[in-house]
Amino acid sequence: MSSPIDVVTGFLRSFTRNDPDYTASFVAEGFRNVHDSALGSGCFGREEYRRRLPHFLAAFADRAYSIDDIVEQQRLSVTEVVVRYRFTATYEGTAFDIPGVMWFSVRDDVITKRVDTWDSLTFLRQTNQTDL
Repeated sequence: MSSPIDVVTGFLRSFTRNDPDYTASFVAEGFRNVHDSALGSGCFGREEYRRRLPHFLAAFADRAYSIDDIVEQQRLSVTEVVVRYRFTATYEGTAFDIPGVMWFSVRDDVITKRVDTWDSLTFLRQTNQTDL
């Protein structure tokens, strides 16, 4: 068995591989992907998450998550892992760097839920999509 932190960090590193099947292998069949950011779009289920990954991977070139802080807490049958991160990538030819926080629930070496919150306005500003 892997530690919950190993599962979460492996999941975040998986995005650099450009392999939707590999990334989806980190999540449970009933995975809940929740986005609290205005520009985010959540979904339910590994199959739906896997279906959406190619678009995400194609839209964000040279993507990487860097972890600023990570905390693990055991709660009954799951372990909660909170990650404060920076997401860097290139979108439509423009590089950006945005902060965010993710809350993960990990059970039996897979992620059952992820709640992702990131700074939508900073993303829009850095990619020249707003005059604010």
